[in-house]
Order: sequence, then structure tokens, then C-alpha cells
Amino acid sequence: MAYDFGLGIRAYIANRVTDKLTRVSDHIYCCRSGSAADTQAVSDIVAYHLDFQQSETQEAPLVKTAANLFRQMCYRYRDQLSAGILCAGWDKKEGGQVYSIPLGGMLIRQPFSIGGSGSSYIYGYVDSVFKPGMSRQECEKFVENSLALAMMRDGSSGGVIRTAVITEKGVERKVILGDKLPKFFEG
Repeated sequence: MAYDFGLGIRAYIANRVTDKLTRVSDHIYCCRSGSAADTQAVSDIVAYHLDFQQSETQEAPLVKTAANLFRQMCYRYRDQLSAGILCAGWDKKEGGQVYSIPLGGMLIRQPFSIGGSGSSYIYGYVDSVFKPGMSRQECEKFVENSLALAMMRDGSSGGVIRTAVITEKGVERKVILGDKLPKFFEG
């Protein structure tokens, strides 16, 4: 977070171990980038709407519904928010899904997506390594290596890797601490 105290004095506050993966329903999570306050408020509002919808319909929300709620909030308040969101999850209608809602509120469904300040460092890597039909183990390694590479180059990216594997059975969370991160060279 950045604060302007006037007279050109600015303070930047970063927490490299904060959990940027946020539950919005039992089978839907978002990954937040941008302003922590903005993205947390938007994810809380989306979670509220999904919970209300689920209590009304007695059915689990669709991932596409969650992604569209994020899109609506981020687009409607695009001039006031600094919020980039990756929305992913599983539902009985379409299975696993990943949606990107970048700054400004556009919505794109993709087989995988990257975002945040570290993403610009790893486009070449993810484009060359991702292959459709990867096994769960290959996907987990792909995500862990992608995050570790982004973190090596970007001082604003996290100090730990947090993942969430979302399937029909639920969500499995994992944390890889800084001293256990994948290494690509000695030094």
C-alpha cells in the first residue's frame, strides 16, 4: 500500500507473506493483486452476494457468476479501485475454470492466467511450459515454479508460495515457505 503524506513524502507498506488467495465460496477462490484494501473489499462483497444467492437457490454458485460479479465491481468502480483479480474454481456445470479480471474490469476465461506485478517477468516461461491436459502434479509444479520465478525478479511479490487446488471434492491449500522455494540456480 502506498500513502501520500503531503509535501512529496510517501510511504510504501508491503507484506510479502500475506495470503492473497481469498475464499469467496466453498469451491471458488480469487487471487488478488493491486490494493489490498480494494481487493479485499471487492472479494468480501462478491462472497456476500454468492452466499445470498446460495441461500436463495439452495445451489452452489457457478464460477462464471462469481467472475461476473468481480467484473461488474471492478468495471463500475474502475476509476476508484486498484484491483486485479484472478477468479478460479469448480462447479458442477462446467468443472474447473479460470477467469482473469484485470485492472479496469474486463473479463477473460483462460486455461490459466497470471497477474500482479511479478507476472511481467514470467510470460515467456508460462507460454513455453504450459500444455493443455497437464496432470495435477504437473500443474502444481508449473504454478510453484512460475511463482518462484516471479518472486526472484519482483521485489513486490510474496515471500512464500500459497496455492489452492480446487476440485469437486473441495479445496486443498498448501504453503511453501521461503527457504523451501524452488531454486533455478545457485547464488
